[in-house]
Amino acid sequence: MTEHFFAPCPRGLEAVLAQELATLGGSAVKTTDGGVHFAGPFALCYRANLESRIASRVLWRIGDSAYRNEDDIYRAALALKWPHWFDARDTIRVNVAATRCPLKSLDFVTLRLKDAVCDAFRAHGGERPNVDTHAPDVRIHAFLTADRLTLYLDTSGEPLFKRGYRSAAGEAPLRENLAAGILRLTGWTPHETLLDPMCGSGTFLIEAALIALDIAPGGKRVFGFEKLKNFDRVAWDKLKSAALARERPRAPLPIYGGDLYGDELKNARANLAAAGLDGVVTLKQANALEISAPAANGVIVCNPPYGVRLGEENELAQFFPKLGDALKQKFGGWRAYILSNDLALQKLVRLAASKRTPLFNGALECRLYEFKLVVGSMRRAKSVKGEA
Repeated sequence: MTEHFFAPCPRGLEAVLAQELATLGGSAVKTTDGGVHFAGPFALCYRANLESRIASRVLWRIGDSAYRNEDDIYRAALALKWPHWFDARDTIRVNVAATRCPLKSLDFVTLRLKDAVCDAFRAHGGERPNVDTHAPDVRIHAFLTADRLTLYLDTSGEPLFKRGYRSAAGEAPLRENLAAGILRLTGWTPHETLLDPMCGSGTFLIEAALIALDIAPGGKRVFGFEKLKNFDRVAWDKLKSAALARERPRAPLPIYGGDLYGDELKNARANLAAAGLDGVVTLKQANALEISAPAANGVIVCNPPYGVRLGEENELAQFFPKLGDALKQKFGGWRAYILSNDLALQKLVRLAASKRTPLFNGALECRLYEFKLVVGSMRRAKSVKGEA
């Protein structure tokens, strides 16, 4: 039986998520602002949760109907077979999002949906689920347009960017699925050298290593679908075993990271260890302006601090021209990708961007700038020597 799903993602990554979901076996793949619709057998949500590096969640569509008011929404939800999908002893949370919705209060809509679910359980057997807004067993999502209601069950549980490996976080760490999506946008492949000269807690490095070693990003966590009554334990165990069998042996990779601050590198090492990636990535404490190229060509990717670690905006205005000079002098033959919310970055680094891709880091509008660096006489190709 074909089921329908929706996978939200960081805005700007919809196209690469669509490609990924098609590769995982999704059909009827269609992008929309903020996510991707797709279809397939129910077990496809197991694979999408386990293996998608870019999706934020995987939502299973269970209802779709027209509405005019809150009573229509209540009746549509009441008609669904909630006790068929989960138990009255499971706790629930209802999330509502809307665009062009004419109703006055989404909070009231949330209450009416919760009432409908609880009333359906009472009619079925007398017991009703309790609400837990912090750590529910089952998450129910509703999306309202001007005249339609779509209801979903969340098969992910916690958001998918929570891989289960982050034991330490630095200042404003990049979400893991945004980092993975950016790596996809750069065109980087595991055969190329990768360098993050401002690696912070190591998100780009870890996501790159997981890709290079073909390690499923969801292999260290649990999912919402495991709470549903139609959960197929045998199929899930088979899928996880197959993913585990595909993993490549851990070995040093041409992936390098540097940071000016020792505390950040300490966080990166802790996260690498938690992800089972000890000895895979080379780290070095160094000023980004002084790191030399570890290979004749490769890919630089970084998310420079937004004036936090480096000081105020005037200090950043002094830093970025120096960064541009360092890239030109030391990294000829490389491609550089810089994520920044500063729309003047191209002017500050004094390099011509070949691409400027709009992305959202949470609610913060950013650009991913691509710079193709031309070989120059001042380039040096010295290896980054550090400890793995």
